[in-house]
Amino acid sequence: MFRNVQFQNTRQKKIDIKVDATPERIAQGQKLATMLCRSCHYNETTDEFTGRELTEAPQFGKIYSANITHDSIVGIGNWSDGDLIYFIRTGIRPDGQYVPPYMPKLIHISDEDLNSIIAFLRSDNGWVKANTAHMPASQPGFITKFLVTINAAKPFEFPTHVIPGPDTTNKAELGKYIALYQLECYSCHSQSFAKNNYYEPAKSPGFFGGGNEMYGLDGNKIYSLNITMDKNTGIGNWSEADFIKALKSGIVPNEQPALRQPMQPYANLTDEEASAIYAYLKTVPAVNNKVERKF
Repeated sequence: MFRNVQFQNTRQKKIDIKVDATPERIAQGQKLATMLCRSCHYNETTDEFTGRELTEAPQFGKIYSANITHDSIVGIGNWSDGDLIYFIRTGIRPDGQYVPPYMPKLIHISDEDLNSIIAFLRSDNGWVKANTAHMPASQPGFITKFLVTINAAKPFEFPTHVIPGPDTTNKAELGKYIALYQLECYSCHSQSFAKNNYYEPAKSPGFFGGGNEMYGLDGNKIYSLNITMDKNTGIGNWSEADFIKALKSGIVPNEQPALRQPMQPYANLTDEEASAIYAYLKTVPAVNNKVERKF
């Protein structure tokens, strides 16, 4: 969630819902927040989700992630559960402002997983306890303004149907859900943020073929890797064990660092979940696209 950017003003639909914060939901929500929210909203100085400058995304401008602690003034303490659900799905804040494309919108994640994220954000976890730390207003760059101007970055429609969880008995389908709808791995690992098809991810140019321009925390330009099963330019020669090790620990088969900021190792995934992602990637058409690695 990011601070207000003055682009569009539209009415947020009121969702009358109160999430039942069960221990199971809070635990699942913390797992998801660790993989989804923490990378952008965690501030090392405060040790909380008070937001920070996203130096790894200069192509979008000088961007600051928002304070999403319980604080009622600069955080989300006054937001209802329905406000949060509507915002995470569409990008529209309670005040009607739309947050542009640097804020991922979870349009396909299951209702249960989304409820779990809400339960965690409402919990007494130290990451989200009220904190008055205030981030400066973001200063959107040309790309952000251009995407909004041409209507390529607009609010997503709020779903009108229940979004179920995946079929956990089907390994590849579970992996598809995690990779596309829960963690949105394709968003970084396809050709370009600007060209991704978020409604139908598989139609994104260069789907999982890498080459998306990104930046490390040090400001150096890097490119996302090709993680299709192409044997020459992708991970077609990796075993399942190789993939699980790389995804969870950040080490590739040749023992060089595999994962660099802004991506982090997904240590919170179980081996079964990582294995399911590998099974799904084996069903994705291979893309021949060599991405040069720089260390």
